[in-house]
Amino acid sequence: MDAAFIAKCADPSLTPAIVEQFVSAAGSDDPLAVTVKSKGRLVLIPKPRSPDEALEVVRSNVGQAVVRVGITQFPAGVGVSDASELRSGIFDACENLRTGTGLFAKAARIVTKWYGHPTNKELLPQLLDDTIYAWKTGTFEGDNIFRAEDPGGPTFFGKSSGDAKPAAEQANPVSDDDVALQSGKPDTAAEAGIRIDLSRISGQK
Repeated sequence: MDAAFIAKCADPSLTPAIVEQFVSAAGSDDPLAVTVKSKGRLVLIPKPRSPDEALEVVRSNVGQAVVRVGITQFPAGVGVSDASELRSGIFDACENLRTGTGLFAKAARIVTKWYGHPTNKELLPQLLDDTIYAWKTGTFEGDNIFRAEDPGGPTFFGKSSGDAKPAAEQANPVSDDDVALQSGKPDTAAEAGIRIDLSRISGQK
Protein backbone atom coordinates (compact mmCIF):
# COMPACT_ATOMS: atom_id res chain seq x y z
CA MET A 1 0.00 0.00 0.00
CA ASP A 2 1.37 3.39 -1.01
CA ALA A 3 2.89 5.34 1.91
CA ALA A 4 1.48 8.66 0.66
CA PHE A 5 -2.00 7.13 0.44
CA ILE A 6 -1.74 5.87 4.03
CA ALA A 7 -0.44 9.24 5.24
CA LYS A 8 -3.32 11.07 3.55
CA CYS A 9 -6.20 8.76 4.38
CA ALA A 10 -5.49 6.45 7.36
CA ASP A 11 -6.25 7.19 10.99
CA PRO A 12 -3.15 8.98 12.34
CA SER A 13 -3.09 7.00 15.59
CA LEU A 14 -2.04 3.89 13.63
CA THR A 15 1.45 3.46 12.19
CA PRO A 16 1.70 2.76 8.44
CA ALA A 17 3.02 -0.75 9.17
CA ILE A 18 -0.05 -1.59 11.27
CA VAL A 19 -2.38 -0.13 8.62
CA GLU A 20 -0.79 -2.40 6.01
CA GLN A 21 -0.99 -5.42 8.32
CA PHE A 22 -4.65 -4.71 9.08
CA VAL A 23 -5.72 -4.31 5.43
CA SER A 24 -3.70 -7.35 4.37
CA ALA A 25 -5.24 -9.56 7.07
CA ALA A 26 -8.83 -8.32 7.12
CA GLY A 27 -9.44 -6.14 4.07
CA SER A 28 -9.69 -6.44 0.30
CA ASP A 29 -7.73 -5.16 -2.68
CA ASP A 30 -11.01 -4.29 -4.44
CA PRO A 31 -12.53 -0.91 -3.46
CA LEU A 32 -15.94 -2.18 -4.63
CA ALA A 33 -15.78 -5.37 -2.55
CA VAL A 34 -19.02 -6.23 -0.76
CA THR A 35 -19.23 -9.24 1.56
CA VAL A 36 -22.63 -10.36 2.81
CA LYS A 37 -23.02 -12.91 5.59
CA SER A 38 -26.32 -14.14 6.97
CA LYS A 39 -26.38 -16.34 10.08
CA GLY A 40 -22.65 -16.92 9.66
CA ARG A 41 -22.96 -18.06 6.05
CA LEU A 42 -21.53 -16.23 3.06
CA VAL A 43 -24.20 -15.02 0.65
CA LEU A 44 -23.15 -15.13 -3.01
CA ILE A 45 -23.79 -11.83 -4.79
CA PRO A 46 -22.99 -10.53 -8.29
CA LYS A 47 -19.70 -8.60 -8.39
CA PRO A 48 -20.54 -4.87 -8.42
CA ARG A 49 -19.20 -2.97 -11.44
CA SER A 50 -19.62 0.53 -10.04
CA PRO A 51 -20.01 2.31 -6.69
CA ASP A 52 -23.74 2.76 -7.38
CA GLU A 53 -24.21 -0.96 -8.03
CA ALA A 54 -22.25 -1.78 -4.88
CA LEU A 55 -24.39 0.64 -2.88
CA GLU A 56 -27.57 -1.02 -4.13
CA VAL A 57 -26.29 -4.39 -2.92
CA VAL A 58 -25.50 -2.88 0.48
CA ARG A 59 -28.86 -1.15 0.84
CA SER A 60 -30.77 -4.31 -0.07
CA ASN A 61 -28.94 -6.40 2.54
CA VAL A 62 -27.96 -4.14 5.43
CA GLY A 63 -30.22 -4.68 8.44
CA GLN A 64 -30.88 -8.27 7.39
CA ALA A 65 -27.30 -9.51 7.19
CA VAL A 66 -23.75 -8.47 8.08
CA VAL A 67 -22.46 -6.39 5.18
CA ARG A 68 -18.76 -5.49 4.90
CA VAL A 69 -17.52 -3.00 2.32
CA GLY A 70 -14.44 -1.74 0.49
CA ILE A 71 -10.74 -2.14 1.09
CA THR A 72 -11.04 -2.29 4.89
CA GLN A 73 -14.23 -4.37 4.90
CA PHE A 74 -15.80 -2.28 7.64
CA PRO A 75 -19.46 -3.07 8.43
CA ALA A 76 -21.82 -0.85 6.49
CA GLY A 77 -24.53 0.74 8.59
CA VAL A 78 -22.51 1.40 11.76
CA GLY A 79 -23.72 4.73 13.09
CA VAL A 80 -26.47 4.92 10.45
CA SER A 81 -30.11 4.60 11.46
CA ASP A 82 -31.47 4.02 7.96
CA ALA A 83 -29.97 2.35 4.88
CA SER A 84 -31.03 5.33 2.75
CA GLU A 85 -28.42 7.40 4.59
CA LEU A 86 -25.61 5.32 3.10
CA ARG A 87 -23.72 6.92 0.22
CA SER A 88 -21.49 5.51 -2.53
CA GLY A 89 -18.53 7.36 -0.96
CA ILE A 90 -18.02 4.32 1.28
CA PHE A 91 -16.47 2.72 -1.81
CA ASP A 92 -13.98 5.53 -2.33
CA ALA A 93 -10.64 4.01 -1.34
CA CYS A 94 -9.48 7.01 0.70
CA GLU A 95 -12.79 7.49 2.51
CA ASN A 96 -13.06 3.78 3.17
CA LEU A 97 -9.54 3.64 4.59
CA ARG A 98 -10.25 6.66 6.79
CA THR A 99 -13.45 5.16 8.20
CA GLY A 100 -12.10 1.62 8.47
CA THR A 101 -8.84 2.53 10.19
CA GLY A 102 -10.75 4.85 12.52
CA LEU A 103 -12.93 1.94 13.64
CA PHE A 104 -9.92 -0.37 13.81
CA ALA A 105 -8.05 2.14 15.98
CA LYS A 106 -11.01 2.24 18.37
CA ALA A 107 -10.99 -1.56 18.49
CA ALA A 108 -7.26 -1.43 19.21
CA ARG A 109 -7.84 0.93 22.15
CA ILE A 110 -10.49 -1.41 23.54
CA VAL A 111 -8.12 -4.38 23.29
CA THR A 112 -5.21 -2.37 24.69
CA LYS A 113 -7.31 -1.31 27.69
CA TRP A 114 -8.41 -4.91 28.30
CA TYR A 115 -4.76 -5.92 28.45
CA GLY A 116 -4.15 -3.24 31.07
CA HIS A 117 -2.21 -0.85 28.80
CA PRO A 118 0.94 -3.03 28.75
CA THR A 119 4.35 -1.50 28.12
CA ASN A 120 6.07 -4.65 26.86
CA LYS A 121 6.17 -4.25 23.08
CA GLU A 122 6.72 -7.98 22.67
CA LEU A 123 2.97 -8.24 23.26
CA LEU A 124 2.25 -6.30 20.05
CA PRO A 125 1.69 -9.41 17.88
CA GLN A 126 -0.87 -10.74 20.37
CA LEU A 127 -2.61 -7.37 20.67
CA LEU A 128 -2.73 -7.08 16.89
CA ASP A 129 -3.98 -10.67 16.53
CA ASP A 130 -6.77 -10.01 19.01
CA THR A 131 -7.81 -6.75 17.34
CA ILE A 132 -7.89 -8.31 13.86
CA TYR A 133 -9.88 -11.24 15.22
CA ALA A 134 -12.30 -8.83 16.92
CA TRP A 135 -12.61 -6.95 13.63
CA LYS A 136 -13.44 -10.11 11.72
CA THR A 137 -15.95 -11.44 14.24
CA GLY A 138 -17.37 -8.09 15.34
CA THR A 139 -16.97 -8.94 19.02
CA PHE A 140 -14.37 -8.79 21.78
CA GLU A 141 -14.98 -10.39 25.15
CA GLY A 142 -18.69 -10.64 24.32
CA ASP A 143 -19.18 -6.99 23.33
CA ASN A 144 -19.87 -5.59 19.87
CA ILE A 145 -16.55 -4.00 18.93
CA PHE A 146 -18.13 -1.55 16.48
CA ARG A 147 -20.88 -0.20 18.71
CA ALA A 148 -18.84 -0.13 21.92
CA GLU A 149 -17.80 3.21 23.40
CA ASP A 150 -14.29 4.36 22.56
CA PRO A 151 -12.30 4.17 25.82
CA GLY A 152 -9.61 6.58 24.60
CA GLY A 153 -6.01 6.14 25.67
CA PRO A 154 -3.19 4.66 23.62
CA THR A 155 -3.69 2.78 20.37
CA PHE A 156 -1.49 -0.26 20.94
CA PHE A 157 1.80 1.44 21.89
CA GLY A 158 1.21 4.56 19.81
CA LYS A 159 -0.36 7.93 20.37
CA SER A 160 -3.63 8.41 22.21
CA SER A 161 -6.60 9.19 19.98
CA GLY A 162 -6.76 12.80 21.10
CA ASP A 163 -3.15 13.77 20.55
CA ALA A 164 -2.18 11.84 17.44
CA LYS A 165 -0.08 13.55 14.80
CA PRO A 166 -0.72 13.10 11.07
CA ALA A 167 0.60 9.72 9.95
CA ALA A 168 3.29 11.29 7.78
CA GLU A 169 4.73 13.07 10.83
CA GLN A 170 4.70 10.18 13.29
CA ALA A 171 7.95 9.03 14.77
CA ASN A 172 6.88 5.39 14.79
CA PRO A 173 6.35 4.48 18.44
CA VAL A 174 6.14 0.88 17.21
CA SER A 175 8.59 0.09 14.45
CA ASP A 176 7.93 -1.88 11.29
CA ASP A 177 10.25 -4.51 12.75
CA ASP A 178 7.91 -4.90 15.72
CA VAL A 179 5.00 -5.53 13.36
CA ALA A 180 7.13 -7.91 11.31
CA LEU A 181 7.08 -10.21 14.32
CA GLN A 182 3.58 -10.96 13.12
CA SER A 183 4.82 -12.57 9.89
CA GLY A 184 4.03 -16.23 9.65
CA LYS A 185 1.63 -16.12 12.62
CA PRO A 186 -1.99 -17.28 12.31
CA ASP A 187 -4.33 -14.44 11.38
CA THR A 188 -6.94 -15.19 14.01
CA ALA A 189 -6.70 -15.32 17.76
CA ALA A 190 -8.52 -18.65 17.75
CA GLU A 191 -5.69 -20.17 15.73
CA ALA A 192 -3.01 -18.31 17.65
CA GLY A 193 -3.78 -20.07 20.90
CA ILE A 194 -4.77 -18.90 24.33
CA ARG A 195 -4.94 -15.16 24.91
CA ILE A 196 -2.76 -13.95 27.75
CA ASP A 197 -5.07 -12.91 30.58
CA LEU A 198 -3.67 -9.85 32.33
CA SER A 199 -6.97 -8.99 34.02
CA ARG A 200 -5.61 -9.98 37.44
CA ILE A 201 -2.86 -7.42 37.04
CA SER A 202 -4.90 -4.69 35.39
CA GLY A 203 -8.14 -5.21 37.25
CA GLN A 204 -9.94 -4.72 33.94
CA LYS A 205 -11.54 -7.10 31.54
